[in-house]
Amino acid sequence: MYPLVRQSHVIPRTLAFYSRQIDLCLSSKSVKPTKIVHAQLIKVGLNSHTFLGNRCLELYTRYSCLDNILKAFGDITRKNIISWNICLKGVLKNGHDELAHSLFEEMPERDVVSWNSIFSWYTSCDHSDIAWVRFRQMLHTGVKPSAYTFSILISMVSYSLHGKELHGGMIKSGLIRSNVVLGNSLIDMYSKLGIINYAYGVFLTMDNLDMISWNSMIIGYSKCGCGELALSQFSLMRSSGYPSDEFTCSAVITCCTTLRNLEKGKQIFALCIKVGFLCNSIISSAIIDLFSKCNRLELSVQLFNDLNRWDSVVCNSMISSYTSHGIGENALKLLVRMLRANIRPTEFTLCSVLSSISGIPVEQGTQIHSMVIKSGFEKDYIVGSSIVDMYSKVGLIDCAIIFFASMSLRDIISWNTMIMGLVHNGRSAEALKTFMNLCKSGLPPDRISFAGVLLACSCGGFIDEGTAIFSKMECSYGVKPCYEHYATLVDMLCQAGRFNEALEVTKRIPQLRESTIWGTLLHACLGHGDVRLAEKVAERLLELEPQLSLPYIVLAHIYEMRGQWEDIVRVRETMKRNIATKVGGRSWIVLKGQLYTFMAEQLHHHASKEIYSVLELLALDKNEITATEFSETDVD
Repeated sequence: MYPLVRQSHVIPRTLAFYSRQIDLCLSSKSVKPTKIVHAQLIKVGLNSHTFLGNRCLELYTRYSCLDNILKAFGDITRKNIISWNICLKGVLKNGHDELAHSLFEEMPERDVVSWNSIFSWYTSCDHSDIAWVRFRQMLHTGVKPSAYTFSILISMVSYSLHGKELHGGMIKSGLIRSNVVLGNSLIDMYSKLGIINYAYGVFLTMDNLDMISWNSMIIGYSKCGCGELALSQFSLMRSSGYPSDEFTCSAVITCCTTLRNLEKGKQIFALCIKVGFLCNSIISSAIIDLFSKCNRLELSVQLFNDLNRWDSVVCNSMISSYTSHGIGENALKLLVRMLRANIRPTEFTLCSVLSSISGIPVEQGTQIHSMVIKSGFEKDYIVGSSIVDMYSKVGLIDCAIIFFASMSLRDIISWNTMIMGLVHNGRSAEALKTFMNLCKSGLPPDRISFAGVLLACSCGGFIDEGTAIFSKMECSYGVKPCYEHYATLVDMLCQAGRFNEALEVTKRIPQLRESTIWGTLLHACLGHGDVRLAEKVAERLLELEPQLSLPYIVLAHIYEMRGQWEDIVRVRETMKRNIATKVGGRSWIVLKGQLYTFMAEQLHHHASKEIYSVLELLALDKNEITATEFSETDVD
């Protein structure tokens, strides 16, 4: 056996020599030099020395060598708090949670470093509840939290009470006024909790402010829906002499987009050009989105074409703009240009394009599906839901069902998309079955799930099933019925002739101001034959929508059934005076990749004259109408 060297008799030059050897190991990218030095320490009996053992522990922790960490820790004769802290850090870094917990419990003493290590572990494991228990335990033992302790715990705050407790602790420790990082963290925390006035209070009490402080305050206002205050804060930031960066401009542009404030957005756009921020993809895409949301798509297109370089972020914003304006063919063309420029589409790209498939040929939708498979995004929740939605919209519901069945993992959006797709394609029974499978899967249904299954029960005539599902919404699943659920239930009961029950349901609807339910009841009055009730419902419906013709038509029909001819004349005269001209509908057709749109009594297309000429010849050939009915005044 090697002779053990007492720590008190270690020659300082020997200690310094091995310490320099360990310092040399820090520059190495391999653990091998550390093992060599450690072996030399074992050979001369210095592996049990506290200082040298701690240095070896530190190196092994850096390389995540758990076995060596435990060996070096076990060899140290007189372990101090540093030995325990380094070992705890190394065990946690290797992901051995139970071993780290046992080690923490065995520590003879704990300082703030020990507690910070365990708090960091709780953060990585998302154990915020345990962290708060441990924090109070730390305070009870008399250990004073450091600024790092507070910064760790702030990131785990999900309740305002915990946040205020931390804030109080910072004030008590005197850290909040002088520590800019902690102040910024508090502003961000209160903003996420929606307590924006507390965030502004922290902002006002800070002795020192930096750009992050201003940005945190502006972003906080924006996330809490206080766009005007965010713009005012930005103006104050500029007037106070603080320069703005890309994060500032991005946040302010987002505020302008939310507020639909195009003029203010143009000013920020000019600022971005002046300081050279347009080369930033986030800024460029935000401005494209601003113009699009403010109904200035032509400005979005102009900016997009003027940009010197493209990337997926900018292209995604432009594709989304095309999609939101119903120009699916342009979105597809841009996708093709992206592929030719070797720009790899992202999940967002494919989802945006898939959502525009309903106005373009189905073949292109299947091509996008193939691209999804080749890109490896088929297992993505959102992309998968978009594929199901695309097939449902174009009427290929069987393809949607097959793809949905092939999905290995499904979230609530996937289930809801499938349920709604089945309903809109007339598969009410299958939609009801899909909802039942959702409940069996262990995933709790949400508001949209119930809206879809109730609509399926209404369309399919499953009255008893629908009323039973509605009654279980809140008590069994914790989903409070909304207006759409009540409206579907009323329609369901009216279809079944359960008119009195439908009237009772209307009394439970809070602030019934929408006309849909009253229209449903009015239709039911037509079959019920109750004149006084029909008049009452019609009067309420006209209060909500004075230009609606339905109340007059239904009342006239009921009066006709009962032979009240004078009332019929009165209703029709009133209808002529009050009802404006009905807005025409629209239809479209795609031929050879070109979309043709037809409005009622009008045709929007560059070849409208030629099309009307062909229609004229066809009409004359069939002797249905004369040529004079097609005049130049009818052509747009």
